[in-house]
Amino acid sequence: MTMQQDGKIFIGTSRKPDDSINKGEYLELKYGNRHGLVTGATGTGKTVTLQVLAEGFSNAGVPVFCADVKGDLSGIGGKGEPKDFLEKRAKEIGLDDFAYNKFPVIFWDLFGERGHRMRATVTEMGPLLLARMMDASDAQEGVINIAFKLADEQGLPLLDLKDFQALLSYMSENAKEISGRYGLVSPASVGAIQRQLLILEQQGATSFFGEPALKISDLMRTTYDGRGYISVLAAQKLMLSPKLYATFLLWLLSELFEELPEVGDPAKPKLVFFFDEAHLLFKDAPKVLLERIEQVVRLIRSKGVGVYFVTQNPADVPDTVLAQLGNRIQHALRAYSPNEVKAVKIAADTFRPNPDFNAAEVISNLGTGEALVSTLEAKGTPSIVQRTLIRPPSSLLGPLSDDGLAEVLSQTPIDDANDTDLDRVSAYEMLAGKAQAAENKQQQDAPHQEDIQPQDGQPGSNRWTLPDLGSVLGGGGTTKSGGRQRETVVEAAMKSAARSVASSLGRALVRGILGSLKK
Repeated sequence: MTMQQDGKIFIGTSRKPDDSINKGEYLELKYGNRHGLVTGATGTGKTVTLQVLAEGFSNAGVPVFCADVKGDLSGIGGKGEPKDFLEKRAKEIGLDDFAYNKFPVIFWDLFGERGHRMRATVTEMGPLLLARMMDASDAQEGVINIAFKLADEQGLPLLDLKDFQALLSYMSENAKEISGRYGLVSPASVGAIQRQLLILEQQGATSFFGEPALKISDLMRTTYDGRGYISVLAAQKLMLSPKLYATFLLWLLSELFEELPEVGDPAKPKLVFFFDEAHLLFKDAPKVLLERIEQVVRLIRSKGVGVYFVTQNPADVPDTVLAQLGNRIQHALRAYSPNEVKAVKIAADTFRPNPDFNAAEVISNLGTGEALVSTLEAKGTPSIVQRTLIRPPSSLLGPLSDDGLAEVLSQTPIDDANDTDLDRVSAYEMLAGKAQAAENKQQQDAPHQEDIQPQDGQPGSNRWTLPDLGSVLGGGGTTKSGGRQRETVVEAAMKSAARSVASSLGRALVRGILGSLKK
């Protein structure tokens, strides 16, 4: 018999307490955007379950995004190989039409080594997430916010890290003037931020910040035969910098929220987003960030996006977020300590009870590839939890070979131009240009060395003070004349040039929900 049904993703077959087969367990596509949770200890089958869900969504025409944190999820791009244990599981659950297949995949890599580049500009990342990435203190976060405000007002595009570094250097040199206008900018705080930027560079963040920035439409692709592309982010190297990994995925989630239109409750999701190693997102996150994560998860459902968190224990996810995750798959948890026993009880309590068994007892005795499953059913209510044998995946188990990866990349729908860095004029070049223009103007207006007469026997000097770049960015720079403050000709020219540059950009930048900018 076949276990496939229209409008549903087949997860596996549940078993009765006497180990007899009960019925098929499904995830209804119309509730796919109600989010979900896949949990379990290492080695219990979470990655295979993620693979099965991704295959099901792809077959239903739903694009998928997931991160490959261990390197073994890349096999979804290759055709499965016959294995005795796979055939046995298919027979055991009654999946008579089980067949091996490969799925349409787009590989991504922040470092461009095992997939297409994924980039964001510093402006798009925004001050809140950038501060999170650098583990900034409250004072440092305040300085970062001032930097973004200054860049907005003066039309200074922050595209890559060197743009932000240039702006920080200017702020440090003109801390007194900027503090008087925006609030305290401590050179010590600026220095601490600069040191954190150096750490980010060493972790590879330079590869991430820049242009061309990722187009959300590239994650929403379907094939000519109607299957959804599965975007797989190579995250093995990225996971060496856990905060960079978590902040990047949160940025991507926020971009989806900001750019996608409202669709209400569609017949199937527009995109499903798997957030693996989700505990990294919430670990040591400040309250304001947790509140905004909760807000995005709650509201992004109406954009047709389903978010599925993958982690070891439900306790890794805050209760306010956990309450919004309607589809639950719980693999085995081991209970060897009092804290682990408590964690098992918490996991069991998140399910709608089944009178046939004690969920807390079952969780500790689940085998590999077996899970407690509860999904949303009629009217969006959780189904009674069932002990379920997860179906085998059709695609390749384990990592894709280098030859297989090369073949997938050769057939990619992504434009090759995406992988070439674009370095257009931005804050770094603009600040350097203004400084050079001010220096050249000063030299033109200065008297020649031979015209300078030493005073009272003192040696002559050709050291002249350059105009302060504060005038370029709206700071001070006035001189006293006749008891009044007035601008010099150079300063007025610099202000006029800055206003012209800002005007030429031709748009107002509006801060988004997580600090990124809507275009």
